Amino acid sequence: MAIISAFADEISADPKVQIDTLLANGVDHVDLRGAWDTNVMKLSDAQCKELKRMFADRGVTVACIGSPIGKVPIDGDLDAHFDEFKHSCDLAESFGCGPIRMFSYYPPESGGSILDHRERVMERLQQMIDYVQSRPILLVLENESKLYGSMPEQMQDLMETLANDKLTMAFDPANFVNDGAMPVFETCWEPLKQYVGYFHIKDKVSGSTGPCVPAGEGDGDMEKILGSAAAMGYNGILTLEPHLSAAGQFKGDTGPQLFGKAVAALKGICDRVGLKY
Repeated sequence: MAIISAFADEISADPKVQIDTLLANGVDHVDLRGAWDTNVMKLSDAQCKELKRMFADRGVTVACIGSPIGKVPIDGDLDAHFDEFKHSCDLAESFGCGPIRMFSYYPPESGGSILDHRERVMERLQQMIDYVQSRPILLVLENESKLYGSMPEQMQDLMETLANDKLTMAFDPANFVNDGAMPVFETCWEPLKQYVGYFHIKDKVSGSTGPCVPAGEGDGDMEKILGSAAAMGYNGILTLEPHLSAAGQFKGDTGPQLFGKAVAALKGICDRVGLKY
């Protein structure tokens, strides 16, 4: 059985509104990316303590730390960035979850292709995998525009080269649509499905420059992909990242009312394809 979660900071900056809206829509898991207009990596100890109390009081479970780790130029201060990664691991353990969402690096700020820095990308990600070998952490690598893992060929390269039970892929259909890797089912899902242990539920109309659309209303082949996942016995996380009001580089916006529409669209697909949640 799959578990539905959500990036609740898309609902509101106020964690009370986040929790109220999640529970009103039958969602009791959250991918923690931010609260009080503060990224999860910047939350104070007092804020973390308050969030844990609020979640516990309402029966909400943190499914994943939605970190921005790896969403930096490959020629930046990666030692300092690794310290940030260590902090994300501490957060995951503090909030009682194993998964940490992460990325595969931007090209240098001076320009050029990230594909020219493959060895460096692999080296830095391997360092993170090595670090969590003795910790209850799972690294969840998302396909994302302009990073090394933006296209299916590079994601497959990452997952094969770094193969480890501490690493899984977060499959985001809308990001593949945004990068023109279509049709998503044949071009992306088929070669990558064996590596997928997480989903970001976000759909997009090809060529659109506006917000995303509810699952199944875009060109992400959501129904075919989730149907295939159901046939494979998928029992991982389905994290709503709807971006129905706005889509940005580090977060999107959906709001409480549109969030209900996003949940209904995902549940509808799951019901139709027989993916229990």
